[in-house]
Amino acid sequence: MGQITLKDIAKALNLAPSTVSRAMRNHPAISKETRTLVQDYAKEHKYKPNLLALQLRTNKNNTIGVIVPEIVHYFFSSVLDGIQQEAEKEGYNLLIAHSNEDYKREVRSVETLLEARVCGILVSQSKTTEKFNHFQEILDNKVHLIFFDRICTGINTDKVVVDDYVGSFNAVEHLIETGCTRIAFLGSTPQMPISNNRRMGYEDALLKHKLPVDKDLMKICDTVEMAKEVIPQMLKEEVVPDAFFCINDEVGAICIQIAKSFGYDVPGDISVCGFTNSFLTEVTYPRMTSVDQHGFKMGKEAVRLLINRIEGKEEREGMVNSLIKTELVVKESTKCTRLHK
Repeated sequence: MGQITLKDIAKALNLAPSTVSRAMRNHPAISKETRTLVQDYAKEHKYKPNLLALQLRTNKNNTIGVIVPEIVHYFFSSVLDGIQQEAEKEGYNLLIAHSNEDYKREVRSVETLLEARVCGILVSQSKTTEKFNHFQEILDNKVHLIFFDRICTGINTDKVVVDDYVGSFNAVEHLIETGCTRIAFLGSTPQMPISNNRRMGYEDALLKHKLPVDKDLMKICDTVEMAKEVIPQMLKEEVVPDAFFCINDEVGAICIQIAKSFGYDVPGDISVCGFTNSFLTEVTYPRMTSVDQHGFKMGKEAVRLLINRIEGKEEREGMVNSLIKTELVVKESTKCTRLHK
């Protein structure tokens, strides 16, 4: 037998469905004995209310949609952890959709969440997304929308982002201060603001220290598969990089492995720095220096802002752009400076 309904309870107890419904809501017009009878029967038979039907009837919804490009990625899982903790504390439910870095799947996810009548949506967009009509449709349906991490600059709505520029600048400056002069940047697709911000931080750190910006040292390489092709090619050049600044920890971890397989010492010959400060930084040998994005904090801040919008409590005027500060966590894959000894 499947889940029982209010009609099933009414039939079993020989009561009108309206009486059962009121009894479940502790309506004062229903006697205490009947309320107890109905509620005990419902509990015994594990009755679960139809939340969607209740929302449609009361015109009140407490479900928030979340769209992420990846779920297994440490950063996004930590963001989801922060979102869930804060949402549950405030009495909101979550519907989570996974775009898998696919534009069409992202569009379908938006359609599904709108059909589910969610009251707000949090989105970190796919790196393959170049059209944004589906995001505008969210706003056109009077549903609150907030971007986090990977944002869409063409949509006028609130955003919660990491300070990618400063995080990148500080990481590259650390590499320079430890003696590195030929630093490779393994980045992501240029249409994403996070990739551009990290690239600009990288370039400005080089310029500050009067080092050349060499386009040959800048590659699109944001997956392990790409790293297995790009890094060996760079290590076969006549003059190899003496450091790699990587867009994420996955690329950083495989970079350490490949450099060592080529006979290089890390960090003696080549330094490696990642971005995220995930668990991977503790299992590489040597342990990997990385930029902490504070994903859990980002998740909490993003859903807090969304709930304030839903409940009309946000006091800041106009679009809110919230910036999460990064932190460089120095470990053994980069050489030490006096500051980090």
